Amino acid sequence: MLREMLGLLSITFFLLATGCTRTASSPAGFRLPDGDAANGRMAFLYMQCHQCHTVAGEEFPEIPHADPPYVELGGTVSKVKTYGELVTAIINPSHELAAGYAAEIVSENGESNMYNYNGYMTVQELTDLVVFLQPHYNVVTPKYDYRIYP
Repeated sequence: MLREMLGLLSITFFLLATGCTRTASSPAGFRLPDGDAANGRMAFLYMQCHQCHTVAGEEFPEIPHADPPYVELGGTVSKVKTYGELVTAIINPSHELAAGYAAEIVSENGESNMYNYNGYMTVQELTDLVVFLQPHYNVVTPKYDYRIYP
């Protein structure tokens, strides 16, 4: 019994140790510089993100001759919008298309309609945008009504 227990512990330790190994594609050690929310709001306007997006609790000037914004950012959600998810949504918008919107509105042939700013946006602008957007998400726990049977 002791031999089996030691064998099981050895295998468990091996699996845990190999699961923690860093590889060349590991995100371990990745950290962007701190951002500034006020500068993020200015970047949002400068890049005309408000042409297609609204932000919960924010008012933006209208863009002449543009369709009204159709993808809301922020608001009440049931899942935390992480820093990494927001960075990914900005630099790789086709990775995950906006949920809850008709595909023809947000994409064409499976690719996001969002303009790719990667060649123009600085890292600081990216971090500022994320720091501006993140507090606009209000995470709530979904309410479930459980029926109690007698």
